[in-house]
Amino acid sequence: ASIEARERLARRERELERQNERLEEFAGVVSHDLRNPLNVAEGYLDLARETGDDAQFDRVAAALDRMNDLIDDLLALARQGETVDEAEPVPLRDVAERAWSTAGTPAATLRIADDLGVVACDPSRLRQLLENLFRNAITHGADGDDAADLTVTVGRLDEGFYVADNGSGVPVDERDRVFDIGYTTTDGGTGFGLNIVRQIADAHGWSVTLTTSDDGGARFEFDDVEMREST
Repeated sequence: ASIEARERLARRERELERQNERLEEFAGVVSHDLRNPLNVAEGYLDLARETGDDAQFDRVAAALDRMNDLIDDLLALARQGETVDEAEPVPLRDVAERAWSTAGTPAATLRIADDLGVVACDPSRLRQLLENLFRNAITHGADGDDAADLTVTVGRLDEGFYVADNGSGVPVDERDRVFDIGYTTTDGGTGFGLNIVRQIADAHGWSVTLTTSDDGGARFEFDDVEMREST
């Protein structure tokens, strides 16, 4: 009986350790993904105070709505695990443009390379994936130039899509590490952005590969994606 009790205790300790690791990861995801719309809301609130332009409040409201959506989805993720139970068909271009409205910057350009078609996905989590890729391109791809002349391209693959930029790229020996929790090369970075990307891809059953874009920047390819042509 004492051996069984010790085995049960050891199993319980392992379970608690995994739960603690997941809680730490969850806290990092929440802080990372909520920071951007919070900064957007604060920025437009300052503009509204300075200019008296009521239209700025609409942008504040949109950013707060996005934060609410992220909180709902992250809580659902924490409670239900990492899989996508019910995917719905969504035009990829629409999701990309909405993600750019939150995570993009006026100094950079979003380019839609092809008719992106329709992707079967959880649309909010796909938007979260794209937001993280866009922020990553702007933060790392601009090479300290405030994203001037940076172009981020979303294009179609035979069985998926890609997100590429014309920035400074990622050295070959670092490409496997960029998806690890906590890996960052910028001061103040959380190291969660690309780990979130991989988690969301895994939840959909997609594979993700980091390679070099035609312009020498970073290119993230997503394969095994259920897609069809736009109607």
